[in-house]
Amino acid sequence: MKKRKNEGKKLRVWEISLLAALCVSLLTGLWAQQTQSAISDQLLRLHVLAVDDSETEQALKLRVRDAVLGYLEPELADVADRDEARERIEARLDEIAEAAAAVSEGRSVTVTLGRESYPLRQYEGFRLPAGEYESLRVVLGEGKGHNWWCVVFPPICLTAADAGRVQSVMNGEDYAIISEDGCEYRFRIVELWGELLRFLGGED
Repeated sequence: MKKRKNEGKKLRVWEISLLAALCVSLLTGLWAQQTQSAISDQLLRLHVLAVDDSETEQALKLRVRDAVLGYLEPELADVADRDEARERIEARLDEIAEAAAAVSEGRSVTVTLGRESYPLRQYEGFRLPAGEYESLRVVLGEGKGHNWWCVVFPPICLTAADAGRVQSVMNGEDYAIISEDGCEYRFRIVELWGELLRFLGGED
């Protein structure tokens, strides 16, 4: 009888340990999701996809990128936050498509604005974790070629990535996580969570 009692006690300890581990995992996942969302909600990204991987189409992709950014630069010059940037871009999707089509040499151009999954991206002075971001997406033809992406708000696409610009529009605590001087394990938790969501979503 005593032996059976001890076995029951051991089982309860094992169950409690499992429950505690599950709670920690859920709380960590919740924190990672909230943190990644907070970071992404302060930025707006640009994603340009080429027709295919040929040298000609990859070079054309960059010309289209430059045309889109050339149009957006004056339009976003006085924008103070991501929401305003989104509103301006959303109101000008047709004009953005026209700017891209003007240099696309007959390739079809599709321009959309919405949430899109991104992998980890390293910039000078900071890095952005994998996850969903508000994204201006420009697709040439079937968009089967290698892509190109950057941050369109704050504008760091045409110049060397300026960590100061990103820091100026972000919450201090969120920027501390993505900066190169930030806490590595906190960034890694957010990064792993983003990669998990990409995997579950079937992203490459």
